[in-house]
Amino acid sequence: MNYQNISLPEGGSKITIENDNLVVPDNPILGYVEGDGIGHDITQASLRVWDAAIEKAYAGKRKVHWCELFMGEKAAGVYDGDYFPAETLDAMKDLLVSIKGPLTTPIGGGFRSLNVSLRQELDLYACIRPVKYFEGVPSPMIRPEEVDIVIFRENTEDVYCGIEYEAGSAENEKLAKFLREEMGAEFFEGAGLGIKPISAIGTKRLVRKAIQHAIDQNLANVTFVHKGNIMKFTEGAFRNWAYEVGKEEFGEVTITEDELWDDYDGKQPEGKIVLKDRIADIMFQLLQLRPAEFDVLATSNLNGDYLSDAAAAEVGGIGIAPGANIADHIAVFEATHGTAPKYTNQNKVNPSSLMLSGVMMLEYIGWQEAADLIHAVYPQVIADKTVTYDFARLMDNATTVSTSEFADKLIEKIQAA
Repeated sequence: MNYQNISLPEGGSKITIENDNLVVPDNPILGYVEGDGIGHDITQASLRVWDAAIEKAYAGKRKVHWCELFMGEKAAGVYDGDYFPAETLDAMKDLLVSIKGPLTTPIGGGFRSLNVSLRQELDLYACIRPVKYFEGVPSPMIRPEEVDIVIFRENTEDVYCGIEYEAGSAENEKLAKFLREEMGAEFFEGAGLGIKPISAIGTKRLVRKAIQHAIDQNLANVTFVHKGNIMKFTEGAFRNWAYEVGKEEFGEVTITEDELWDDYDGKQPEGKIVLKDRIADIMFQLLQLRPAEFDVLATSNLNGDYLSDAAAAEVGGIGIAPGANIADHIAVFEATHGTAPKYTNQNKVNPSSLMLSGVMMLEYIGWQEAADLIHAVYPQVIADKTVTYDFARLMDNATTVSTSEFADKLIEKIQAA
């Protein structure tokens, strides 16, 4: 494929798909988008850490060839004002695996969100957010080490469809009239109206990934989070369809929570994953009081949005929370925080969210050894209390370092490992 403003690096090879599986060469081309605001600082720091871990783990036998892609403000400068160039979408499809920094949505630019548009255009239906505590990271929890979950959030339906009609608009009045006169609905005059679609297709493909993750990682349970006690035909349907996937597609390795108690007296049998469900509002409480009881959460879009940020707060905040948006094969890993424009080019902020998202990316392409190296040294640097300002202000006797210096400390530990 020929590109106008994207240059594929020489010496690299593209990841391919064979028999529905990724085939990753030792010299893969991976795409990256710097992002806006603090994007440049955290991306450059993270690239150095990933490269150092790969070099150490494989002694030069493997190497990523990074290909810069453009989206957001930097893209607007390259593509004559286009914040969301089609060429970048084509490249993400072509390269299959990419990572991006935070993006600013242009005001009045026709996008509700560049991030949402990206997920919809590439059908990145699974937002995956692992939440794990690293020893030494400041936390409001008494026992944050008990938090170790992965949240699978449906990424394309629910409120992210953006089907809503402003109060007073002709479209709103037309829909309101239909709902009242044809469907017998009752609601206040002048209400803004929104539609919340949740489908069997969207639900099942998300839940399928969640259960498969539990199988691959030898985890004990998957919990379906919903508000089905109130919204029975959307959130309740999500719950029902989720259990259908478990029974019909993974019946040999799954049991329900009811079966656990009725058939096994509460003792989980070897080789079985327990499927259970919880009401969304109760789940927030359980994440604080009994987080060790949950391994994987699978939930709809809005619930997952709230839960993933709330869980991240328990282990240090979204500034260190990694994330990914994944389709059947295309994957875009990302920093989960915003652009923090007041810190642009100050070399000040914590790069951990993007850096740890890159660890997820290394795991995704099967380079576990490099990923493990970063996971191993990260708490060592935290223990040394050589941290960026966000952690330093919450620690006693900490040494505040810049974004690039924090990366230096990690690289030192990697090279010494």
